[in-house]
Amino acid sequence: MSSKVASAEIFNHLIWSHWQIENQLHWVLDVNFGEDRSRIRKGYADQNFSLIRKVALNLIKLDDTPKMSQRAKRKAAG
Repeated sequence: MSSKVASAEIFNHLIWSHWQIENQLHWVLDVNFGEDRSRIRKGYADQNFSLIRKVALNLIKLDDTPKMSQRAKRKAAG
């Protein structure tokens, strides 16, 4: 973790914050791309597709089209 000495409360907050970020990213990827339903398992394909999904999600976030959800933007892109 870290060489710094931290109280239990600070340590707990750091761990909680980390998992909150992880869970938010996973939820967005699952909602937009159905990542949990993916059956890609061969070789490095699962890791490659995960990276592609994350890049696509970042591109979607960069689009500033008003009144369009991330899912709608993805579907509109094809």
